[in-house]
Amino acid sequence: MKAWLQRVTRASVTIDGVKTAEIKKGYLILLGVTHTDTEAIADKISSRIPVLRLFTDEKDMMNLSLQDVGGEVLVVSQFTLYADTAHGRRPGFSNAARPEKAIPLYERVVNNLKTLLGEDKVQTGTFGADMKVELVNDGPVSIELLSEA
Repeated sequence: MKAWLQRVTRASVTIDGVKTAEIKKGYLILLGVTHTDTEAIADKISSRIPVLRLFTDEKDMMNLSLQDVGGEVLVVSQFTLYADTAHGRRPGFSNAARPEKAIPLYERVVNNLKTLLGEDKVQTGTFGADMKVELVNDGPVSIELLSEA
């Protein structure tokens, strides 16, 4: 599993011209699932997200977590995180899990985050939809969180 965390001052998802999700200060999380991922991996990644210290304190040091700042998250499914670009000019996506495996693990991460942060702090995209994602990257700060980490 890969979670690409981007610290944002705001982020939103629009589908078919309708804004379906929006957050203020927090993380836009692009989440990719691969074939070997499990519920235990989903639990591990989701437990790390709220406590990673990526927000700055009064000394401009990254010492504060999402929980510390009362931040929000917007989770967007992103199978392209598992793109294979080693050969040719067209990426391959065979490393990404099929929806029947990916959806339950994606939902598990989302539900875990709702438990850890509160229902009102978690927004989502729509799995498999053609989404327009807007964000203002704060810093910029972007971190790749891997299931092996």
